[in-house]
Amino acid sequence: MTGIEVWRAEAVGHRQAEGSPPYEWVRRRGEPLARRGEFAVHGADGEIRATGAEGRTLWTRTFAGRPNAAHVSGDRVLVTTDSLEYTPWGFLGPAYLLDLADGRLVAELRGERGAALGDGRFLLGLEGYGIFETRAYDRDGAETDRWPSYGHYVVGSGVRVVEADRRIPTRGRVVRLRPGGTVVPGPRLNDPQPPRPVVLPDGTLLVLDGGAIRAFGRDLGTTVLAELKPLTDTRTIRSLRWDGAALTATVAEPHPADPARYTVDTWTFRLSATGDGDSRPPASRT
Repeated sequence: MTGIEVWRAEAVGHRQAEGSPPYEWVRRRGEPLARRGEFAVHGADGEIRATGAEGRTLWTRTFAGRPNAAHVSGDRVLVTTDSLEYTPWGFLGPAYLLDLADGRLVAELRGERGAALGDGRFLLGLEGYGIFETRAYDRDGAETDRWPSYGHYVVGSGVRVVEADRRIPTRGRVVRLRPGGTVVPGPRLNDPQPPRPVVLPDGTLLVLDGGAIRAFGRDLGTTVLAELKPLTDTRTIRSLRWDGAALTATVAEPHPADPARYTVDTWTFRLSATGDGDSRPPASRT
């Protein structure tokens, strides 16, 4: 199995406290939705704004809704949004494909989660109410491929998806997308809504799958790196983060009598490489 048998996670700390859940959509004040060199895309209620050198505004586009993510590819930027006006259910808003130079609207698409493929191409996925799919679009917003899969996209040597389907029990897997709508299935997941995975430099994916941290290689082989705690509540909110030295897993469970209060467990692990004779942290490896 490629790249997964060489990693080991050593527990170096655990703490429990009352606190706020690790919401993945929360951004630090002023942090852009996307950045490429000096170019950055910012979002606010009803506005998408692009800035260049020294924070100078290059263009601004207004619309109904709020941007939640942006992806830059070639001379295009894809912005997904939340809106109360787009559908009669939920917060799904339009996905805007914009010209990077001037903010011109190239196409209005429909999707919840995106990823950049390069050369102005993108993935855009949608899940819910009988929909579970990912579509590929070219720089003009024309659909070029489609797959029956959705989740967290990892673009590198091909495209892997850590699926998320909100089913109990879940049917989700870690899969690979191939041209022509082909989905190569990998191992099943235990968690219907895994948080965003960590991608290590060698392409290994670390996934917080229920109460365990699992590693998935490029060949989709898997192993368990660490066991945390069983999940007892579907409202549990989790995150997995890696800063180049330490791996941090956070699990926030709501109190049964007061769902606005959370007990937050945080585990810290030191990643090391084994099997190839190199025990340096992955951030220091070339």
